[in-house]
Amino acid sequence: MGLRTVVALIFAILVQLCVGQLNFETPKVGFSNWVQQNSAAGQLEYLASFPSALTSGEKANDLVQLRVFLPEESDRPPAMVLILHYWGASNLRIERALALDLNARGIGAAILSLPYHLGRTPRGYSSGQLAIQPDPKKLEATMTQAVMDVRRSLDFLEQRTECGRLLGIYGTSLGAIVSSLSYANDSRLKSAVFLLGGIDLAKVLWESSRVVPIKDELRRKGYTERSLREELQAVEPGSYLPRKEPGRTLVIRASFDTVVPPESTDQLVAKLPGTQVLEIDTGHYGGVFVQGRLLRAAADFFEAVRDEKEYVLPKKFIAPTIRLGALASSPGGFDVVAGIDILKLDPGGKSYASFLLTPRSPVVWFGTTVGNGLNVGVSVSNRRVGFGLLWSTVL
Repeated sequence: MGLRTVVALIFAILVQLCVGQLNFETPKVGFSNWVQQNSAAGQLEYLASFPSALTSGEKANDLVQLRVFLPEESDRPPAMVLILHYWGASNLRIERALALDLNARGIGAAILSLPYHLGRTPRGYSSGQLAIQPDPKKLEATMTQAVMDVRRSLDFLEQRTECGRLLGIYGTSLGAIVSSLSYANDSRLKSAVFLLGGIDLAKVLWESSRVVPIKDELRRKGYTERSLREELQAVEPGSYLPRKEPGRTLVIRASFDTVVPPESTDQLVAKLPGTQVLEIDTGHYGGVFVQGRLLRAAADFFEAVRDEKEYVLPKKFIAPTIRLGALASSPGGFDVVAGIDILKLDPGGKSYASFLLTPRSPVVWFGTTVGNGLNVGVSVSNRRVGFGLLWSTVL
């Protein structure tokens, strides 16, 4: 191989590595003072507002809102965790609960409102409605703005003498996706907890049960999963992970997630060397049944990071596997069903036993998942045994 060929090959590799990537550079600005809010017992709450580093043209969306929560009694500025909410959040109840838990451990917290959410929602739209649209350019702009808002929020926290060192970032669902992209591009984030997140944005958009109308519109516009992946390369977290300076991370995944495909979560795990993984036997929404324990696990993790100790995963994390669907069996006929898994018949939960309620009678169902929510198996009810098909979704 000649010298020219080698040089051309190296150049091609460098170009390939750089194509479609952004640097998310966020210009430094001066910040106005924050405003103290009605604080809960044990914590002080402040509201800060500042302009987004990337303007969308929507006045409400381009004003970033950051709520900061500090322990009321602290002998030193606390280490800080930045918290990002899920898509479509209409309130910050869950994020406030995590902030309160962190404050009780002497850790500060700040909650960032993502673009087009909550107080950043343009008039006439619901919270989050404009955040995910069937337009790759708008998706790229929103993700870019979100990451730049994260970086400017970190700038704000760094300049407040009441706040200590930056500890890490936490995100749920869409917040976890934005967190992974932010973590990949800002070395100030030394640790992270990703709850129900993942990478490969094209796969998420193409397979998620939450955005089917958006996918259908993209298909009508001529996009495929592959072409969408190419369009979103600049804001794809996997393009920037693993990062040069690995930190400490915790990934919480749901075994039966249909909103963020488990494969996307597994791809995230593979890009985080040494990450710890906590798995719950639910779908995307079933975590609500163990919400307190999930938030406590995240707070435990950040406390261990602050104290430079090992975080020990819970030995058992039991979460109910709740199924909703329709059962067609012989001789039982057709019924809508709701129930709970009572037994795993294999380690992955592909084969299982469930107790189902129908309008006519309870059913014990022994099934195996064959794909896309379809299960085959045996139903037992009223001393009758029959073969059947169960279509179900797991909460």
